[in-house]
Amino acid sequence: MKRNLLVGGLLVLALWGCGGKEEEQEKEEPKNAMEAIQQMADKAKEMQEKGPVDPVDFRSLKELLPSEAAGLDRTEATGEKNGAMGFSISQAQGKYEKDDSRIEVDIVDTGGVGGMAMMGMAAWAMAEVDKETASGYEKTTRINGMKAYEKYDNDGKDGEINVIVADRFVVNVKGRNVTMDQIKDTLDDLDLDKLAKLE
Repeated sequence: MKRNLLVGGLLVLALWGCGGKEEEQEKEEPKNAMEAIQQMADKAKEMQEKGPVDPVDFRSLKELLPSEAAGLDRTEATGEKNGAMGFSISQAQGKYEKDDSRIEVDIVDTGGVGGMAMMGMAAWAMAEVDKETASGYEKTTRINGMKAYEKYDNDGKDGEINVIVADRFVVNVKGRNVTMDQIKDTLDDLDLDKLAKLE
């Protein structure tokens, strides 16, 4: 299901990229309120000017998946490449389990879609979020200088962290029946510096 959504998202992004340029240029958002969106729009334009970039082999992404996640054994490691309308992405996914605890790690290379893909796959990157409820929180933040989003529910003991690496990779770590510290420890086990250098 998730992979089908990614391919569908590529189709939407392709159409958006063809038809939305003029409208985007005509609108000038307030600098103080929409700075994040402007940065993403600028990045999308930069990616378009550079032309399509082939995503890295998903096998290279799979090699970055940790053998265990915060004490949970890896039960599955998969990878694949999907494409539509001239755009393509690579994805690797690792699943980790122990008793009732689950952690899933996704690494996606948006390849030539670049900044536009970020808008479709990581909408939070265009906003500033800082919210607390009686049971949890969600917020945008920065991890080692990279734009990130984290969310956790204390009642359900589930949450996630998303990070944008090198303006093209989207890393998602989500867990169920785990602590946020376990999710963060899993992210720490990923070599994001090595990921950023992949071509």
